[in-house]
Amino acid sequence: QVQLVESGGGLVKPGGSLRLSCKASKIIFRLSAMGWYRQAPGKERELVATITSDGSTNYGDSVKGRFTISRDNAENTVYLQVNSLKPDDTAVYYCNLITPLRKEYWGQGTQVTVSS
Repeated sequence: QVQLVESGGGLVKPGGSLRLSCKASKIIFRLSAMGWYRQAPGKERELVATITSDGSTNYGDSVKGRFTISRDNAENTVYLQVNSLKPDDTAVYYCNLITPLRKEYWGQGTQVTVSS
């Protein structure tokens, strides 16, 4: 069973930055696609960013140019650098892993709150 543990969320003022981390428990990490999704109260879960095993990235339209996804295969960790935060970015951010056999796992989520 793969476990994903997110960290790095918190309360930040508009315009601020955070770095979210997600550490996976198994070494299949390097062959897996990773992603970040978010869900705000009363809204559906939405794509934030994804990164494939070979490092190709994709971003949701609302975060392009502000957020950056990266991965460290040696540490089994995926990161999300979030800059120029806006109140609309307030949400629970979830880490996602898809194995080469297309099995999907989710983390428990980390809260990001953007407020002055």
